[in-house]
Amino acid sequence: MKTEKIITPFNGYLAFVILLITAALIVFGFTSNNNLLSIVLLPIFILLLKGLIVIRPNNSKVLLLFGEYKGSVKLNGLFWINPLYNTTSLSLRARNFESEKIKVNDKMGNPIIISVILVWKVEDTFKSIFEVDNYEDFIRIQTDSAVRKLAGSFPYDHFEDERATVTLSTNFDDVNKALEREVTERLEMAGIEVVESRIGYLAYAPEIAHSMLRRQQASAVVAARHKIVEGAVGMVESALKLLADKQIIEFDEDRKAAMVSNLIVVLCGDSETKPVINTGTLNQ
Repeated sequence: MKTEKIITPFNGYLAFVILLITAALIVFGFTSNNNLLSIVLLPIFILLLKGLIVIRPNNSKVLLLFGEYKGSVKLNGLFWINPLYNTTSLSLRARNFESEKIKVNDKMGNPIIISVILVWKVEDTFKSIFEVDNYEDFIRIQTDSAVRKLAGSFPYDHFEDERATVTLSTNFDDVNKALEREVTERLEMAGIEVVESRIGYLAYAPEIAHSMLRRQQASAVVAARHKIVEGAVGMVESALKLLADKQIIEFDEDRKAAMVSNLIVVLCGDSETKPVINTGTLNQ
């Protein structure tokens, strides 16, 4: 398999000077009735003119001679090449590609919607032109394929797989690095350099989004309740210990149980507490 060959063509400015001299001699020949000189120099003038090429910054020219690859020019400026060469222009600028939002299944089988943003540029002009049919279509199809593989490699979050160390929705750096490696491997044969690759959009599919939101909310409520109960138990323990240390009042087991019950209700309740006046004894 051939690889890219970088060539340095002839200086175009010098060729342009020779072109002007040739043009002047042709005009001189016609004006001085020396037609033979003009006829001889005219094909040279045409070849010199046809061989001039201009390459803008971050652009390149791929050179072919009767279907055979001769090399690539990545310099910018005015150059002269063999006028028999066929040239193909190729941009070397960095370009963005945002994939379509596609529905795929994550590692746990949940349908999700995902898209990626890819920053890429042509690195090997030979591979981009001759190894694939259309490198831009190749990038689009291979990126979609890499996204599908990535989504199936990780769960969406920790709710489905609590033992997972990397998830799509939390470990963005790790996921983006995995995506970049996968896309780079796929696009290497097309001579494409992946500058950056990251997830642009990520969400549950509409048919399960509401259920997953309710599940997350329920988990958050349970976690919050756990913290509230844990704090309330600590406060009750501190209150009983403080009363006992200062000997303010002595409680038997029944009164301790009643106090603990009342404090837990007050501290863990959602609504505001409403005082109740006891008009009887403490035992009532």
